[in-house]
Amino acid sequence: MTLPDLLTRIQPADHSAMHAARVRQQQLTKPPGALGDLEDISVRLAGVFATPTPRLGGAAVVVSAGDHGVAEEGVSAFVQAVTMAMVNNFLLDTPAGPGGAAVNALARRLGTQVYVLNAGVAAALPDHPRLVNTPVRLGTRNLRQESAMTRGEVTAAILLGAQLAQQAIVNGADLVIAGEMGIANTTAASAVTARMLGQAPQAVTGRGTGLDDAGLAHKVAVVSDALARQGSQVSDPLGVLADLGGLEIAAMLGVMLQTAAERRAVIVDGFVEGAAALVGVALCPPLRDYLFAAGLCAERGHSAQLEALGLKPLFALGLRLGEGTGGVLAVPLLQAAAAALSDMLTFEEAGVPNS
Repeated sequence: MTLPDLLTRIQPADHSAMHAARVRQQQLTKPPGALGDLEDISVRLAGVFATPTPRLGGAAVVVSAGDHGVAEEGVSAFVQAVTMAMVNNFLLDTPAGPGGAAVNALARRLGTQVYVLNAGVAAALPDHPRLVNTPVRLGTRNLRQESAMTRGEVTAAILLGAQLAQQAIVNGADLVIAGEMGIANTTAASAVTARMLGQAPQAVTGRGTGLDDAGLAHKVAVVSDALARQGSQVSDPLGVLADLGGLEIAAMLGVMLQTAAERRAVIVDGFVEGAAALVGVALCPPLRDYLFAAGLCAERGHSAQLEALGLKPLFALGLRLGEGTGGVLAVPLLQAAAAALSDMLTFEEAGVPNS
């Protein structure tokens, strides 16, 4: 499949199913609006799955890993080798089960499958049965000095993510979370966000792995220098991603696009994922119908992303880990919203007076 083919397959949400879901919500055995935001979520899910009574199957998180040349600028509190080490952690066999990272622990508890993709880690990784080990290149170029990727590299990473999302859906996932791992990727996400939203770097650049004030000021300067190169324009979102993004960000975009093309729901985890979503909606506006924000993360700029995307977060727990952890926590909330709409009885069905 080519990227244009994939974009063409994404159709708007089914508005007739959404209308029928709203009507059903008014007839269920509860006061109107008593389930709050769950009611709005259920209506959106009806549009995604093209039925007024969506019944969701499984969930999966696709964790895409990639390194960033801009890490050499000292924009992270961690060295680049941590990316490779964390990929290995995602794959370790532990007494609790496969994987020793936060996303593995949460996913096990909440019944979510974990898929791991090496989209562009800077060092060669050994093959592993639970790793899709097909990097486009060994990390990106330094975005402070030059474009991080070529358009061909971006497209290849997008299609990698799309292929793994397709596998997750074939294996039963109706909810798909795009997750990531990549030292310095909040720098890339800040640069992408600043360009896509026309924001000043300081407004959308946060502390990432926990930088102090001096580290944050340096990170803002790096993002400012990258934007000053004028290597891309907001009118060309794919060009923005190539210029300022990352291989794992491109792969996450592929996960989102493929999931939407299959009429499944996409859970958007945090700030780095939000950067991918901004590019995706600019490329293909109907993608927005399939996006559900997990929590408002602690990274500066995330609220601006969600506002631009028209998404309301499900919670605000101060998360800033990445990996798709917040997305995994959102799974039971979306499942509950669908169950309330589909499995509750109406007043007439239950024989309950509604006045």
